[in-house]
Amino acid sequence: MKSSLTFLLSVLFATISGCSGNVEEADFAFTHVNVITMENETVLKDQTVLIRDGKIAKIGAAVDINIKGGATVIDGRGKYLIPGISEMHAHIPGNQNGTEIVEETLFLYLSNGITLIRGMLGQPYHLTLREQVAKGDVLGPRIYTSGPSINGNTVRSVEEAQAKVTAQKEAGYDFLKLHPGLTRENFDAVVATANEVGIPYAGHVSTGVGVRRAIEAKYASIDHVDGYVEGLVPSSIRVNPNTNGFFGVNFTDIADENLIPELVNATKAAGVWIVPTQAMMERWIGPTPAAEIGNDPEMQYINPRILNNWIRTKDNILNNSTYDADQANKFNALRRKVIGDMHKAGVGILLGSDAPQVFNVPGFSIQREMDAMFRSGMSPYEILKAGTVNPAIYFGDENLYGMVKEGLSADLILLEANPLENIANMKDPAGVMVRGEWLSGEFIAKRLEVIANRY
Repeated sequence: MKSSLTFLLSVLFATISGCSGNVEEADFAFTHVNVITMENETVLKDQTVLIRDGKIAKIGAAVDINIKGGATVIDGRGKYLIPGISEMHAHIPGNQNGTEIVEETLFLYLSNGITLIRGMLGQPYHLTLREQVAKGDVLGPRIYTSGPSINGNTVRSVEEAQAKVTAQKEAGYDFLKLHPGLTRENFDAVVATANEVGIPYAGHVSTGVGVRRAIEAKYASIDHVDGYVEGLVPSSIRVNPNTNGFFGVNFTDIADENLIPELVNATKAAGVWIVPTQAMMERWIGPTPAAEIGNDPEMQYINPRILNNWIRTKDNILNNSTYDADQANKFNALRRKVIGDMHKAGVGILLGSDAPQVFNVPGFSIQREMDAMFRSGMSPYEILKAGTVNPAIYFGDENLYGMVKEGLSADLILLEANPLENIANMKDPAGVMVRGEWLSGEFIAKRLEVIANRY
């Protein structure tokens, strides 16, 4: 009798021990997964992450968390869960010809784990789209959008600068997109008005302004590392700034690398962020033949008419009598040095690739940009920070997204291998979650197949 009682008690104790902790309710549960929270480089092994109402509800050791029935369980054994990444120099189509191409583009971003995009050439429709995505009426990444371009053709006077900046603020755009061609006087009027009404400005640096004035004006971000090569030309060499060529390539041979620390330190002191888009530069102006790039796997998701335009654009560059392949390679090496030195100095770097653009397929181009950032001297962890934590800091939204942390939005990527060991492991995610909506690897593959078949 005593032995029977002992046996029953031992069974009861084992049952209770096996169900330690409260039973948790969830919509989704990632079980036995390795978690890279992005708070640091530590990998939390064998975790369960619960998702409820679009947010991360609980993170803990798998052995300690019991899930109530009804949750969709996603087996994470051997996989890695990281925050969704951001495309900080994105372009969003308009709806002139319907919304199909818009929704297709948004999905291409999502297919590679991009759960936030910063649209760099806005229009009124994008304000509506931003709200539709936020409400869940349209599937897509979280959207921030600029207003229409502020450039030398759209702003031809101080009065026009004041009026357009004020109008974009009142319309509800998140920031101003600056393009080339602004005179110094009109640029100063844009900056003064933007600071007065409270709207940030980002983008290109006009040759009439120069990178030093742009840094002094505290751009929210200088994209493409625009103006920095020009800024490396010693003042003793009197050149026409408008002869700079493609992002300064014509000044490559007269650029003085000894001036890099000055520009880097000024950028850091001003709190200006940088969006390198280095892969785009390499693919656009580098000597790789257009036909070779046109055969990259991701090109199957691009309309052949657009792809042919890209190929012609690249061919026109390579076939120009003034094109110099050695100079192009030296130009990109110089850019990588500037990017690497900025990173070492602690300048804020943001992940962005400028898609869709020449040979930049939405979503897929960010994978190439991460490789370019690695070749510029950034570690996989720092590259991931540029696409997760840093955008949240940039937008002042650290309490909304950017990490795998309880209470934050469930914007997540499930990967087959550890991206901290090899940034190329970011490719082909096993699944993506955007604001609590799960897109399995199978779902992503089928949707991509539909897009490819369309073209």
